[in-house]
Amino acid sequence: MKHGRIAWQGAIHEVTPAGDGKLRLADGRYVAESEVVWLPPVAVNTVFTLALNYADHAKELAFKAPEYPIVFLKGPNTIIGHKALTRRPADATYMHYECELAVIIGKSGYRVSKERAMEIVAGYSVANDYAIRDYLENYYRPNLRVKNRDGCTPLGPWMVDRDDIADPMKLTLTTRINGKTTQTGTTADMIFDIPALIEYLSSFMTLAPGDVILTGTPEGLADTKAGDVIETEIENIGCLINTIADDATFFAAAR
Repeated sequence: MKHGRIAWQGAIHEVTPAGDGKLRLADGRYVAESEVVWLPPVAVNTVFTLALNYADHAKELAFKAPEYPIVFLKGPNTIIGHKALTRRPADATYMHYECELAVIIGKSGYRVSKERAMEIVAGYSVANDYAIRDYLENYYRPNLRVKNRDGCTPLGPWMVDRDDIADPMKLTLTTRINGKTTQTGTTADMIFDIPALIEYLSSFMTLAPGDVILTGTPEGLADTKAGDVIETEIENIGCLINTIADDATFFAAAR
């Protein structure tokens, strides 16, 4: 099943897709998608982000594939919902998308083995973890300006239940800029798969419900400009849409 969260009429609601541009609220009412503000599909806790977790992407950036997971954290200020604006600062010269499979944790787990790792997964979503290349100091340790800017990571629109995805390691990822496909890849090319990531992270800290693991992006990055509409889509999970805004548009919308 697909689950989403929206803001509508002054409240936050859990929703499911109803077709024909409508959403079904938990109380049985229906609302048009055009009338709501999309929120991340879960109340997000800690966000773990993988760097260079696809061999083709590492090669694209002229790096060797890592021998162990390269992980950094993101603050809650970074996460926004479907159809939101993401700011491209005026001084940015290269800002690219990163289509990523998001793994959402549903149960607490500490020292979870690979064999039992999927037991603590609630489901999956789509993330777009934008990066500004000229802000980056070190690809192996991305700095705060790159990955912790306000609203730099759309997530959604749906969380799909774990059991509804037969094999999360065989999903196609696609990115489009203004309708033109610029990135295509598959989760089968991850260097560290989902069980390996859960085993690694839980080996030194407790994973908790609402934690999100962003599993990296394949090759095929491209610059984005103000006004661009970016679609990041993952097979059987959903299509996340986001618009790039210049400083004036972004701050005007925030008022």
